[in-house]
This record gives sequence, structure tokens and C-alpha cells, in this order.
Amino acid sequence: AFPRVLILAGEGSQASVVETYAGSVRRFSNSVTEIALAPGAILEHTKLQIEGGETAHVHALAVHQARDSRFTSHNVALGAALARTDLQVALGGEGAECHLFGLYLGRGRQHLDNHTVIDHRTPHGTSRQLYKGILDGAARGVFHGKVIVRPGAQKTDAIQTNKNLILSREALVDSTPALEILADDVKCKHGSTTGQLDAAALFYLRSRGIGESDARALLTYAFAADVAERITVAPVR
Repeated sequence: AFPRVLILAGEGSQASVVETYAGSVRRFSNSVTEIALAPGAILEHTKLQIEGGETAHVHALAVHQARDSRFTSHNVALGAALARTDLQVALGGEGAECHLFGLYLGRGRQHLDNHTVIDHRTPHGTSRQLYKGILDGAARGVFHGKVIVRPGAQKTDAIQTNKNLILSREALVDSTPALEILADDVKCKHGSTTGQLDAAALFYLRSRGIGESDARALLTYAFAADVAERITVAPVR
């Protein structure tokens, strides 16, 4: 399957778009989504990937923003045996703003890749990025995020965060956040954490009479809810 989607957000417009990838047949899904935001446009894009265990999924998502536009992305990956999303956002107009949120849940022998690039090309751009992964079984997760601040893109404000929760001894995640800063008047930071469930929090819940499996499920849910609750489309959330 080779779907191609083009979204043009006109000047001053506002919209919410949901892309869902589903199906249980054995297949290769190779898709491209291109998004262009005119000055002052506001667009929320949500991708929900829930394909079957025999699917290989590859998706390229390219976004270009004009002056004072606002783009929000929710990228949720739950399915497929092998899945990769390449998300590139170019802030091509002064005052543009983007928020990227991602949640990937792998189990069994799933392999879930997320590669993001935020390209600040003009002054006074703002970007926020929060990706979270939960991996169980022998699943593999990858987060490779890069923020580029071009020469002349002064007053850029960028924050990039990746957090991962490992639920088994065999699960593994590779996290490589990166900053490439070519301007001298910016505020940029990034961070990455990978760990297991908090033993103290688990003990606290169990001491209140909650069983171990329920306590682990509650803490895992809370970890993911930080991203999931930001999705404004209720059925997807």
C-alpha cells in the first residue's frame, strides 16, 4: 500500500486531521504525508498506527510552516511488526510554533522507530517535543530526534525530551536526541531518560492494598497518560 496525503492549511484556517493505519493482513505499508501551513494557520495532526503483527509500516511526514502558524503532532504507534516514522518540520516563517508528541508501545518482538527533525529557519520560532516509549517482551524502540537552528534564526526557543519505560529484561531502546545550533541568541535544551518502574512508587501502592499486577498497570498507564491526555480528539484519546 502506497498512500499519499497532501494537506494545505489556508491562511488563518484551523483544522484537526486524523490519519489511522489499521488492518491485520500481511503487507508492506509505505506512506507519505505532506503538510503546508499558510500564515496564521493552526493544524493538529494525529497519527494512530494500529496495524497487525505481520505488517511492515514506513511513513514519511513532511511539514512546512509559514509565519505565525502553529502545528501540533500526535504520533501514536501501537501495532506492526516493524514500524518507522520520519517526521520533518521546517519552521519557515517568523514566529512559527510546533509541538510534537509521540507515544510508542512495543511488545513481543516488535520494532518501533521514530526519527524527527525540527528545522528552525527563521527568528522567534518555538518548538516543544515530548516522545515516550513503553517496551515489554523482546521489543525494540528507537528515538532519534534532531533540532536544527539555522544562522539568523535568533530568539529560537526549543525543548526536546524523550522518556522510555522498560518492563522486561529483554526489551531495549536506543535514544539519541541531538541539537545543531548555528545561532548565538537562543534557548535550547534536550534530555533523555530510560528506566524501569519506580520501586518506591510500586511499594507505596502495594502497601495500600493494591496487587502487584494492578500497581504496575497503574504506573504504566500514568506514564503514558502524560502524552495521551494531550490528544484533543476524544475517540483517539
